[in-house]
Amino acid sequence: MSRKGLILAALIIAAPATAQEAVDGPGPNLTIDVAGSATGQIVIDLLPDVAPRHVAQIVALAQEGAYDGVVFHRVIDGFMAQTGDVQFGKAGGDTSQAGMGGSSKPDLPAEFSSIGFDRGIVGMARSQDPDSANSQFFIMFAPGSFLDGQYTVVGRVISGMEVVDAIKKGDGPNGEVTDPDRMEKVTVAP
Repeated sequence: MSRKGLILAALIIAAPATAQEAVDGPGPNLTIDVAGSATGQIVIDLLPDVAPRHVAQIVALAQEGAYDGVVFHRVIDGFMAQTGDVQFGKAGGDTSQAGMGGSSKPDLPAEFSSIGFDRGIVGMARSQDPDSANSQFFIMFAPGSFLDGQYTVVGRVISGMEVVDAIKKGDGPNGEVTDPDRMEKVTVAP
């Protein structure tokens, strides 16, 4: 290897990891094929050691195909993209109530951790009740420390942040999206 190549390799190794370059942990990994105005693949390293019940529920819903075709119903530029309403959020149907539903599975007790809501972190959406998370989750576009310790962290994006960034943003007062992008297919791999 040339001297220039060695210097370049050293710079790459020394570069700090970003959300796009997060290290793949022990998994499992959730892979989301996005369709609509944004297309591509997002891979999320789920964190069962941090939120075992929440991760188990996400994995079960993905394996059942419940997330397939679910829209990104609430997307706030500079904040987050929310999806996962398997009850009211299926593309092709009436999604006017998307964000109000969950799944046939029970709501989950909070599993708060010390992990901060940085860019690329995935958290569980919930109502005012901390123990009301069910199927909906959100991906952070930017840090949101005001969420720390208030919402359950379930994973981090390890590839595809450029796809997350391209998801169609909301135009409604609460980030509601007209003709939203969707999770075409969601799979789980160990």
